[in-house]
Amino acid sequence: MPREQKQVRELQEGSYVMMDESPCKINHYSTAKPGKHGSAKARIEGKGVFDDRKRSLSQPVDAKVWVPIIERKQGQVVSVSGDDAQVMDLDTYETFTMRIPEDEELASDDEIEYLEYEGQRKIVG
Repeated sequence: MPREQKQVRELQEGSYVMMDESPCKINHYSTAKPGKHGSAKARIEGKGVFDDRKRSLSQPVDAKVWVPIIERKQGQVVSVSGDDAQVMDLDTYETFTMRIPEDEELASDDEIEYLEYEGQRKIVG
């Protein structure tokens, strides 16, 4: 799986982290002071990159967590059918169908950017 381990203290808002086995983008990161017997704790709130579900995580700042390596790729819209777009990757020329985000208007020949992780893809606006 394309991911790496990092310490919680290395994370920041806007970066990615695995929560409940799903890649999530960090929306909020805060730390609490260390207690009498422990290390400082970090509270991380994020949103699933591919499912938009909110998740949270509370870990000591020196704990190790998995960080997904999400690829940002370029594609070209081949055709549009309802809520789906037929997209061709501009590097591999592979074609596949992707769901068009609700607030996005796409037409044939539009160039798009999309995220890919373990076979999951999402158009980014």
